[in-house]
Amino acid sequence: MRAFNWLMQVYNFVWMVESRHQQRLAWREAAQMRAARLRAEAQAAVQARAMLDANPSGQLGSARLDDGQALEGSGLL
Repeated sequence: MRAFNWLMQVYNFVWMVESRHQQRLAWREAAQMRAARLRAEAQAAVQARAMLDANPSGQLGSARLDDGQALEGSGLL
């Protein structure tokens, strides 16, 4: 019985170390995702500014995704 208790203690210790390691990895990944989101938002802001600089009136067109009428009119459908 003592051997079983000792094995369970070793198993619990190893599991605790592994779970803490996984938690640290998750924190690191979350920090990387926050940094990537900030970079993407900054890039989108620069792109929006460039679009407004290219067309100062602010009318960037009325294009829509999957516009069936426009696709048929252009001969693509």
